[in-house]
Order: sequence, then C-alpha cells, then structure tokens
Amino acid sequence: MGVPQGVFIFIGMTSFISEVLDQLYSARVDLKRSIFVLPNKRAAVFLKKELSKKLTHPILSPEIFSIEEFIEQMSEISVITQAELLFEFFTVYQLHTPKEEQEPFEAFLNWAPTVLQDFNEIDRFLVDPEKVFGYLKAIKDLEHWSLSDEPTSLMTRYLKFWERLGTYYHALNESLVNRDLGYQGMAFRNAVDQIEPYLSGSADRFHIFMGFNALNKAESLIIQELLNNEVARIFWDTDKVFHQNKKHAAGLYTRSFKNHWPYYKNHSFDWVGDHYSKVKKIDVIGVPKQVGQAKYVGQLLGSLNMTQEDLSKTAIVLGEESLLLPLLTSIPEGISEVNITMGLPLQHIPIAHLFESLFRLHKKQGRSFYYKDVIKILSHSSVSLLMNTKVLLATIHANNKIYITPEWLLEKAPEASKPLSVLFDPWDQNAAKALTNCHELIQELKIAYQQGLNKNRLALEYLYRFYSLFNKLSDLQSRFGHFQNLEAVHQTYKELLRSETLDFKGEPLRGLQIMGMLESRVLDYETVIITSVNEGILPAGKSQNSTIPFELKLEYKLPTYKEKDAVYTYHFYRLLQRAKNIYLIYDTEIDALFGGEKSRFITQLEVEKIHEVSHRVASPSVVFDPKEPKQISKSNAVLSQLYDLGTYGFSPSALTQYIRNPIDFYHQYVLSIKDADAVEEYIAANTLGTILHDTLEQLFLPFKGTYLTEKGLKEASLQRHKVLEENFVQHYGQGNFDSGKNLIVYEVAKQYLLNFLKLEMAELQKGTQIRIIALERKSQTELSINGLKDPVFLRGTVDRIDEVNGELRIIDYKTGATAASDVQVLDWSALSLDYKKSKAFQLLFYAYIYWKSEGVCPKTAGIISFRNLRSGVLSFGTKPSPRGKVNDLITEDTLLQFEELVTDLILEILNKDQPFIEKEV
Repeated sequence: MGVPQGVFIFIGMTSFISEVLDQLYSARVDLKRSIFVLPNKRAAVFLKKELSKKLTHPILSPEIFSIEEFIEQMSEISVITQAELLFEFFTVYQLHTPKEEQEPFEAFLNWAPTVLQDFNEIDRFLVDPEKVFGYLKAIKDLEHWSLSDEPTSLMTRYLKFWERLGTYYHALNESLVNRDLGYQGMAFRNAVDQIEPYLSGSADRFHIFMGFNALNKAESLIIQELLNNEVARIFWDTDKVFHQNKKHAAGLYTRSFKNHWPYYKNHSFDWVGDHYSKVKKIDVIGVPKQVGQAKYVGQLLGSLNMTQEDLSKTAIVLGEESLLLPLLTSIPEGISEVNITMGLPLQHIPIAHLFESLFRLHKKQGRSFYYKDVIKILSHSSVSLLMNTKVLLATIHANNKIYITPEWLLEKAPEASKPLSVLFDPWDQNAAKALTNCHELIQELKIAYQQGLNKNRLALEYLYRFYSLFNKLSDLQSRFGHFQNLEAVHQTYKELLRSETLDFKGEPLRGLQIMGMLESRVLDYETVIITSVNEGILPAGKSQNSTIPFELKLEYKLPTYKEKDAVYTYHFYRLLQRAKNIYLIYDTEIDALFGGEKSRFITQLEVEKIHEVSHRVASPSVVFDPKEPKQISKSNAVLSQLYDLGTYGFSPSALTQYIRNPIDFYHQYVLSIKDADAVEEYIAANTLGTILHDTLEQLFLPFKGTYLTEKGLKEASLQRHKVLEENFVQHYGQGNFDSGKNLIVYEVAKQYLLNFLKLEMAELQKGTQIRIIALERKSQTELSINGLKDPVFLRGTVDRIDEVNGELRIIDYKTGATAASDVQVLDWSALSLDYKKSKAFQLLFYAYIYWKSEGVCPKTAGIISFRNLRSGVLSFGTKPSPRGKVNDLITEDTLLQFEELVTDLILEILNKDQPFIEKEV
C-alpha cells in the first residue's frame, strides 16, 4: 500500500485510536492518500493529536470526515436544516392536499417532524417507499374498519392522509433534488447510487473507517463496496466479552457484520479486543434528584485529588443534558481547565424563559394582559436591566391590577416607554410584528449588557444565539410565508429551540472532559463518571417517535426501540471498555417521567460477575437534634423600640400577637417586617373585613347619637348595595368583582349586610331600644406601671359603642367564624397565655380603654360574627366551672383584674432580661 509519510514512534498508548494508528503503520498505509471516516467530528481532534505524537516530522494531514460529511460529499447533495425541511414539506403538503382538507401550519407542525423522521429512516435503510406506504395505508384501513355503511367525513379525511403519504414523499424528494438539496436520508440513498462514479474518481484514495457500531443499510452497502474494491479498511472497537456472547446487546451489530458480510469470508475482522475483563473499580452511587447528581459529581471530583494530567484522562458523561448548567456550577474551584464537548440546548438558557413568557402573553386575545403574565416578564432578570421594574411592580400591587393594558403601563412608567413598547405592544396575531419586537428586544438587551459595569460575555453569547434563531425565523417567513398567526411562529420557535445548542469553545485535549453519550464515541478515558444511569434515560426504553408500526418495521428491517437500546448498550460498555475507574450515578427519587429505577445496565454488570461492583446511596446526613426554640435577647436598641411602641400605644393586635408568638411580635413591631404586598386576584378575608366595617360605619352613621328606628334601618337597607359597591371599589383597587369567585364574595357580603340589618330590625320589634354612641371610635388611655419611669399607652379602634335599654355595650364585628366559647373565660391566666382567647382579650381591652378614657364602665362587650349571626351578640363572660353559669356582666373589678393582667404582660415585654422566645404556632 505504499510507504507511510513519516516515521512512527511507539510510545505504548492503549487507546483505540492509538491501536488503529499502530496497525496502519504495520500495514504501511500511505496517510497522504488516506481518508479517515469517524462517527463524529470530535474524534478528529484526538486522531490528529495521536498522529502528532507518533510522527517524527510534520506531514500533510490526511482528510478526516464525520460519516455525515462523507456521505454528503459522496451524494453531491447539500443537506438542509430541519427547520428548512419543515417549511419545504409544508409547501409540498399544500400543493398535494385539497384546500378544504389542509391544516394550518401550527397544526401541521404537530405531526410533520415524525413523518419526516420516517422518510429519513426509509431512505437510510433503502426501503421501497411504495411498499411501506401501501402497507401502512392497509393497516390504517383495518384499524378503522366499521360496521356502518359509510365512513364518517373525519374518518375519510384521516384515511386519505395515510393514502397521500407516498405522494408527499415523492413530491418532497423531487422538489429538493431538482435544486441539489435534500435531507440526510436522501443523501444516504443518493450516495449508494453514486458509489460507482465515486470509486472511479477516488481510485487512488484509501478509506479508513474507525469506531463504528450500528450502521444503516446505506452505510453498510457503501462501506462493503469500498472494502470489496480494496480501497478501505474498517476498524471496529468491540471486546470479546460482548462480541462472543450471542445474547449481549453491545455486540449485536458487530456479530451480525462479521457473520453476514461476504468480505469477512476472506479477511480478518479488525478487531475484537480484550480490555473489558481487565481489573476495574466500579462504584454505583444513588443520589436523590437530578440536580443532586450534579452536586455529587462536584464533591466526587474534589475528593479524587487528581492532577491536571489525570483530569485530561477523565470524562463526565451526562445521560441527561439538562444537568450541564448545574454541573458547571458544582465543579471545584481547583479545576481550572474544563472542556465541554456537548452543546448547551438553548431551551435551558435563562433568556429562553423570557421569550416563552412573551409568546404566551401575546397569544392570548384582547387588549389587556393578565397580571401574572405581566409580572412574570417584569420579574425576569434581563428585563430589570432595561428599566426600574421594582417601582412598576409596586404600582401594580398598590392598584391591585388584575388585567393590565399597555397604555396603563406606559402611563405609570413613561420613562420606560421604549422597553415597555417592545415588550407589551400587542402583536395582534401578526407574525411580522412578533419577529420585529423580538429583534428589538434583543437589541435593547445587547445595549444593556454592553453598558454594564461588568460586561457579561456569556449573556451576550446567549443573546447572539437567539438573534440568530429569530433571524432564521424571519428568513423562513420571507421565503415561504407560512406564518399566518402567532401560534405558528411559537411552534416553529420551539422546534428550533429544541435543536439549537450553544457550543462551547475550548482546548479539547486538555482538562476535564464533559460530554454527552454520543460524543464519547471512539474516545477512551481512564476515569469515567456517568450520570442519570436510570431506566428511561440509559437506555431510553420503548419510546417510538414514528408513524410506522412496530411489526411493519420488523418486516422491512427498520430500527425499533430494541435496536436503539442495543446502540446505547454498546456506547455504555465501550466507555467502560478501557476505563480503570468508573462511577455510575443514578437518581434514587421516584419521578413521573424518569428517575427512581436504576438502569438495567447496572443490573447487567452485577449479573456478569466479571467485575466487583460496589453500591452506595449518597444522601445528606440527618442529625436528629431536639429543636430548641429560637430566642432573641433584648439589646438597648430593641428596648428603645419597645419603649417607643409603649409611648405610641400598645394595640390589642400587638399584645395578642405577642401572646401568640413573641418572635412574630419582634419581627412585626420591632423590625417592622410586614408581609409583601401582592395583587389580590381574589378578595382576601382581611380585605372583605375592612369593606364590611367601613360599609357598616357609613350605613349607621345617621344614627350616631340617636336611637335605631325601623324606618331608618329600612332606608339603610335600601342604601346597602350602593355603599357596599363603593367600598369594594375603594379597597379592592382596580380589581374585578363582577364575575367568578369575586362575584360570589360580593354577593356573600350583600347577604351578610341584609342578615345583619334584619337582626337589628328583629331586636327593635321585640321592643329593644338601641342608641348608637360611637362608630369606629379611636380611643387611648394612659397606663402607669410601677417600675417604669414613664407611663405607657393603650390604644385601639372600637367598631361600635351603643346603649341597649340604657346599658352600655361594646361591639366588635368579625367576618370570620366565632363561637361562644371563644369569648368565655374560665381561667383568667389563659387570656395572657392562650391565643385562642384573643377575642375575649380584645373585648376586655376595648371595654377597659373606654372605662379609663370616659369614666363609664360598659355593662357588656360582645362580638357580632357575620358567619354566625343566628347566635346574635356573643358576649364576653366568665364561668366558675366548665358547666357553670356564664356571667356576662362587666364590672370595675373585672376591668381592674384585666388591668393587672395587661400590666404583667407589658412588663414582660419591656423586661430586658426576658428574651423573645419562640412558640410553636
């Protein structure tokens, strides 16, 4: 075969590539005239590296192709992208489908990728399309056999679709081949037809195929033809453990080729190695959750203490590509060189969520947007670079805006008119408008990223990829014009997003290697870490994205899930073949989609008993320390805040909050931490309470200082709807209460008011005289406490103070459910210890401050519960025993006893030596 260009130096390498090059040297292959064909592009870099190690002086590099590049060159067909293919296919579909039966482009996208995949398989395996589509049509006819005389119109259209598949196939092929274009399957079929001209034009070239396993029929015929013409050699990379075992899936294809290729009747099979049975350390580790696996890999790398040379011989193979980002954040700082072979899918990049949110918002009809959709966009980290989103979000919350128009946003934030217009100007189902706005948004973000103090280069790279993606969409629309609405644009965008990746650039020959399973072909590493070794991932299982039934695939020798499982079995075992240290990590958590069940590959390793396999489950250690209640000591600053609160006035809410949980009291009244404002999509209980309180105050205001009358109550009843609606508008912001759950709340509030007015009317009809003294009265009183230098104040707002038949009464309204037991006291200490008695505490608090401020002791104090109006006024009372008679009269002795209780409570709050101690709520 000629003299090799350059002299090889044997340096004892044991990798597959090194072994092949040594074999070529022994066979005296002329590299200058050689063409290397590999399963993927990445292997070419390592091939060149090994060549450089074995040569004493530079030579012209041989041609190196991936199998797809080699086939494309042979076929003289330019393979188009999947997106272009879909648009070409839709054009063909429209030309060969009656107009009344045509589906819109967005519906077409639901099934077209699957059909194109089947076209691809039919061509790659050189199957007669007429036979396949004929059988498929017959199968569909049988499946939809019916007893009815005439099939329905839907059934007729369905069957016609299957009948037209052959027409679509031939029309698409004809349309593409006339322009020397095609999809990958077309290139393979055409390459087979071009084998004779190719051989004539390449008689002086020698072809070297390396590292292949599964071959489609086109590849098999091409390689065999080159072998038979003595212008090629193929080097398999298999091992006797799985090649000689007739049941081992990893050797399924190599056994078949060796037994069925005529070439091997007179030639040796290159080659079956003996590497797998060598001593290996195999650890199987179960880790909960996908992200947990990424974190564990980081810890594992840190514990191995590898040198830079060791790292370059280490590969992390991700069974699930979504683990790439969490893995990159988990790599120890000491590992400075990392090479990422696999691309990061664009759909996992943060900015993808922004565009997805935009499409979802604008696809909804109407001139206003649902507030959650708007907030989702404004809360995105990228949008916050364009404008002050915090102020706008606060304005939405303050106005309780449920539905938001672009005009309202511009009115509230005129300084951000440009980004708001780009984001929220309605797209009106206009594809051109959508693409233009997306391009403008990218330009705005680009300026923001470039002007940042620390230019985010990675974010700019993300942005550029999305710029390219939307350019593709615009180009496809200008060429084909298939986008008739936003759904079509969105579906195509998602289709492109699934296939587009962000490729990392680095030094592939140095540092830690991170890759997917397919990128590992031909390459060898001493240490291999594989993640997501779970059923449904490695292998994928019985997933079949095809319109061709399983039995029909068997008939025409098309690949089924069994063959695909065998492919992944080979990749898995080939990774282990020459490795010394192997770590197989699987997800232990039960998940609806994947995870929980370790892969059958792990079980197979155990059953083989060739290697000792160690198992462990990695999980965080759980320490069962008794929970100590949180304690916060009182510093001078805290005491100062507490004394300020005492000077302002302790409210019943503040004191009952302390009784409930001193830590919550500390957060709210010392640190002033309040719940974040949020849009009330549905009217909250506290909002309803405020609305009813204010409505009752306005309805009963005419009675202030006078007695209730039946006539006056009837007039109040006539006004209740108007007053209630005004208060709903005032307290519910710009929220909508004329439909849905809010309408129900509104109707309930109306009924509450009606029932309450009827209750008052019934009292008058009994002869009860009720005089209104005060409504929503704000009162406060001074409380001097021995041991405190300055007095403190008690303050509160009493809902209603009235006289019933001449006896003074305190009334508190409650919209929530209240029972009589809530306001009855058996043990006085419970008032300051048990939050369940907070309602009784409040009633006494109001009675006390009225007594102290007015000098008159109320006779009773009670709660009117709108959920329990039938019980009337639930009065505070004391009981001598659980079954004793309730005494609901309040005396000065009662209030003096309460004063003593409040004094002790306030002294506890102001006691520097008494920390805030957490209570279980």
